Amino acid sequence: MFSDNKKDKNKNMVEGTTSQNIISQGTKIVGDFNSQGDFRIDGAVEGNIKTTGKVVVGKEGFIKGTLQGTDAYFEGKFSGKLALSGTLTLKATAHIEGEVVVGKLAVEPGANFNVTCAMKGSVKEMNKGGQQQQQPKETEKTA
Repeated sequence: MFSDNKKDKNKNMVEGTTSQNIISQGTKIVGDFNSQGDFRIDGAVEGNIKTTGKVVVGKEGFIKGTLQGTDAYFEGKFSGKLALSGTLTLKATAHIEGEVVVGKLAVEPGANFNVTCAMKGSVKEMNKGGQQQQQPKETEKTA
């Protein structure tokens, strides 16, 4: 009569759905965000965004600050630090400035990509002058 089965079913239904956070055109938000859901940004965000979901920035969208996540799809503008474990996709209308660390990068012709970029998994070290730094080889000595 009073079983927990109904509670378990409702809990599974909620956990199985993905949530999307939408910031509409004409909206400006200042602050820091943490989410497990996806983001759709058509307005302006100033602050830090951290999500395990996908971030989509529309043509009128703008982010100024830090974005940490899995995948991002840009048609709009970004200025700041961008760190993604997955793919950064830039459409022709995208304008990106700042520092970028990504796993994969896809850029359409016409996109503005004025950044310092590092591909995740890179083993090259750079010195301050921008030249590749050579590690000195150690010689093995035996007695």
